[in-house]
Amino acid sequence: MAASESGSLRRYLLQRLLLVIPMVWILLTLVFLLMRVAPGNPIEAAVGAHLTHAQLIAKERQAGFLKPLIVQYGDYLWQVVRGNFGTTITDNRPVSQVVAQNGAATLELTVAAMIVAIGVGVPGGTLAARWRDTWFDGSARLFGIVIYAAPVFFLGLIAQLVFGHYLGWLPTSSQADVLTQLDITPHSNILILDAMIDGKWGDIPDLLAHLVLPAVTLGLVISGVVLRLVRVNVMQTLRGDYVEAARARGVPEGRVLRRHALRNAMVPIVTVTGLQAALLLSGAVLTEETFNWPGIGNQLIHYLDARDYTAVQGIITVFTLVVIVVSLVIDIVNAAIDPRVRF
Repeated sequence: MAASESGSLRRYLLQRLLLVIPMVWILLTLVFLLMRVAPGNPIEAAVGAHLTHAQLIAKERQAGFLKPLIVQYGDYLWQVVRGNFGTTITDNRPVSQVVAQNGAATLELTVAAMIVAIGVGVPGGTLAARWRDTWFDGSARLFGIVIYAAPVFFLGLIAQLVFGHYLGWLPTSSQADVLTQLDITPHSNILILDAMIDGKWGDIPDLLAHLVLPAVTLGLVISGVVLRLVRVNVMQTLRGDYVEAARARGVPEGRVLRRHALRNAMVPIVTVTGLQAALLLSGAVLTEETFNWPGIGNQLIHYLDARDYTAVQGIITVFTLVVIVVSLVIDIVNAAIDPRVRF
């Protein structure tokens, strides 16, 4: 039996890995086409005002925009396979360097926001299911609907106004104070981790203080979906025969809730929570702009304003690959948790 289950898991993983190939190809093709249907000349729009006509032609030739479209498409796919996402037009930086430097700040914000979302959504949804149709359940459902419907930039502005301007408890902008940033050597570009590596423990409180507002704002929005999903699935599992059998054996209600109901409701919860983690990237764009957080979303808006289509194409390509990888990991985790997923 164990060998059969192991074999089915290997077969399932192989099928999912093979499906990734056409998925990546389709998404990369869409990214390429969307960037090419944008009106105007991207080189001229980005730096045309600063170059002569001859320099502009040379720049277009260097970027490959003078080649036939099919050749550009082939070059684009080949460069992505090699891990080369292009070079920005406006500041001549490799997109991989932009992703490495600014993406670390986005990763820090995304992880912190996901901790907030799970920390609020899972206990809130579980307790709402346990105390169904009580005032707590009604309040939790209302919170989940309102908080998910609220625009993240609006919540960010309210948080800045209340906790930054009126109360003065937390900083409302940037990743750290200027002196703190100058004091830390960038090893991983995740400032909290870099401060730990350098032993600059005195800088940690300032870094955490700057992280609180953007992480809580973004995490609360996602927590609305997690809360409602956990509530529905836990309620369904609480009606199961095995839950009634556990109660009949005298198992305490708290243990029934944790060990039986919540555990068996985890597959759809893991799926949706993982997909929300990927969608955090889109929410991070607005959050970073609102809080002036120096992440990849902030840079994306900067390159969009500059009409640097090469940079935008490279960053969106990276976003696409991240979402695909997250989806693959979710499927693998689900297959490991529930053998029924493999068939």
